[in-house]
Amino acid sequence: MAHPTRILCVCLGNICRSPTAEAVLGAHLPGVEIDSAGTGGWHVGEPPYGPAIRAAAARGYDLSAQRARQVSPSDFGQFDLILAMDCQNLADLRDLDPGSTAQLALFLEPLGGGDVPDPYYTRDFDGALDLIERAAAVWAKRLG
Repeated sequence: MAHPTRILCVCLGNICRSPTAEAVLGAHLPGVEIDSAGTGGWHVGEPPYGPAIRAAAARGYDLSAQRARQVSPSDFGQFDLILAMDCQNLADLRDLDPGSTAQLALFLEPLGGGDVPDPYYTRDFDGALDLIERAAAVWAKRLG
């Protein structure tokens, strides 16, 4: 794919996985605009979940300024690449897509696909961060 100028990372609530992916990808792809959102709107306006902030901070990523937002139809025209953190969110994004030219893919696609387990439920924030860092490094090589 051509070098994207805008990437959107998407999970369910935009308080754990996608804010973490936004920060990690941003560290790997300086100069590329990266944002995150959730398919659900329960946490709109809230900061990322405390344990996610702490796990990211332990590895040098700052999530503290981020605020959750919900995916909107306009996102499909504003972003070149939209990366879902799991298969269900990818399916939801495909349903929401108004027929854009944005490429939709799983965040773990460069690692063979699959889901980044949601640490809000699994409590494994470091495990999710490990997967996000591995995939972000491969996305950066592909896109950088």
